[in-house]
Amino acid sequence: MPSDSRLAFAHPEERAAATGGPAPRDRICLRDHVVEAEIGAFQQERGTTQRLRFNVVVEVRPASGPLDDDVDRILSYDRITEAIAAELAQERLNLLETLAERVAERILTEPRAMRVFVRVEKLDRGPGALGVEIVRARAAAPLRATATDGSESALHPLVVHLDNATIAAPDLPARLDGWEAAGLPLVLTVGLPEGAHPQSAVAPAQRRIDLLAMEQNAWVLAGRDPRCVVMASRTEIDWAMRHGQTVVWAPSKLVLDAVDGPGTCDPVALALWLAESLAAERLIVHGPETVPAGSRVPVVRAAG
Repeated sequence: MPSDSRLAFAHPEERAAATGGPAPRDRICLRDHVVEAEIGAFQQERGTTQRLRFNVVVEVRPASGPLDDDVDRILSYDRITEAIAAELAQERLNLLETLAERVAERILTEPRAMRVFVRVEKLDRGPGALGVEIVRARAAAPLRATATDGSESALHPLVVHLDNATIAAPDLPARLDGWEAAGLPLVLTVGLPEGAHPQSAVAPAQRRIDLLAMEQNAWVLAGRDPRCVVMASRTEIDWAMRHGQTVVWAPSKLVLDAVDGPGTCDPVALALWLAESLAAERLIVHGPETVPAGSRVPVVRAAG
């Protein structure tokens, strides 16, 4: 993988490839699309236009059937340029960050769009290009719960990823008390257990081995506190969230059954994928693991 410093200035297409995991999605890209617009917070930027350069990469869901060379079955490049034009036409903006955010949001309304990289640069503000780049992913629809009076409300769970030290910590029950006190459905995820586990030279086999090892660790966590119940299917998880039960996620079923699931067995990446799938309020991560970029779920690293 490229170094972080070089990747920071690479084209969004290279950044998308570097963060796509071992099974990246298909991508379409728009390079060096230059338009003129009035934008900027400074007085000298008002009443005049300046050149903006857009570089956009969209990761798309695989087609459900043959394309048959039919333009209506793909995400057209025109949809990207139309998103840019539509947002520039909405109102005058001060910030490139706002423009990039709105362009990304509009692109993600396309049914096949799953993740988008948007880089916007001002070309006339100095000797070089000044700009911003953002990464956004499709937000999941939240689960809804029905109250006794028939009213509905969205459920946004708290997802907490536990490292092995936290699982074994004497104060685990007290930590569970604190997370439950937030009043949100609680979903716990874990990583690989400590010690060696079987290794395979065949990648699909190793993936299953790793997922099963995480499930063993989930049962270790469940044995630490009777409130923790191991669950594998989305139906079980949804039921538990509606009924206030603490979930410990066994990942194999959801990951292996997903049409557009994560292409990695990195535990934190899996936790983030689950959090996005559940439209979580936030993800709390314990341990030193690197948190993947580009999530639409707020990620908080646990203190100490």
